[in-house]
Formats: sequence, C-alpha cells, structure tokens
Amino acid sequence: MKLIRFEELDCWKEARQLTRQVYEAVHQNSAWQRDVRLCSQIQSAAGSVMANIAEGFVRRSNKEFVQFLFVAMSSSAEVRSHLYIAVDQGYLSKETFESIYEQANKTGRIISGLITYLRTKQTKQTK
Repeated sequence: MKLIRFEELDCWKEARQLTRQVYEAVHQNSAWQRDVRLCSQIQSAAGSVMANIAEGFVRRSNKEFVQFLFVAMSSSAEVRSHLYIAVDQGYLSKETFESIYEQANKTGRIISGLITYLRTKQTKQTK
C-alpha cells in the first residue's frame, strides 16, 4: 500500500498526539503559562515534530525525507529535555511528565524506524 498523505504516517499521528498532550499540560497550569519562554519552546518543539514529518514527506526523494525525519526526531528529544525543566519547576506532576515523556519517546522510536527503513530502501535501490 502506497501512502498518499502525510496524515497516514504513524509517526505523524503519534507526533500529533504528543503535541496535543503538550498543549493540554500547558493549558492546565497557569504558572507554566507565565513561563512564556519555556512554554513557547516546548510547544514549538512538539509542533516541529509534526511539521518536519509533513514537510519531509512531500519532498521528492527519500534522502530529503530522511533529513527532515532526523530534525523531527531531534525535536522529540528537545520536548523530552524541556519536560525535565517543567517537572523540576513544579509545572507537571510526575505522572503527566511520564505520560508525555513516553509519548515523545515512542514518537522518536517510530521516526527512527522509518529512517532505518528508508535508508535500507535507498541502499537496495542503488545496488
């Protein structure tokens, strides 16, 4: 089955869920909302995961797509790092931290798997 839209990719669906969880957590804590810089950084990082998957998908080559997927995977790591700041500042409960962290980690693993698949496919095509 050939994918036609980026919305069909599991990694994009998981990135969307990650973004939803980040925004929900921020909206539930007024102290976090006042930490404008951290708020902006974690929301941007989460949105970047989705956006880079989508942008890379519409590129003309797997090589370019892989580059965008690496950026998306890096952004999921950035979300995880920002979560530590949020929990250390008391903006998140341990349970919420763990839930969002696991979603970011899961998203990153799925992206990594897609990168591996695309690179393997590239190698086979050049032989």
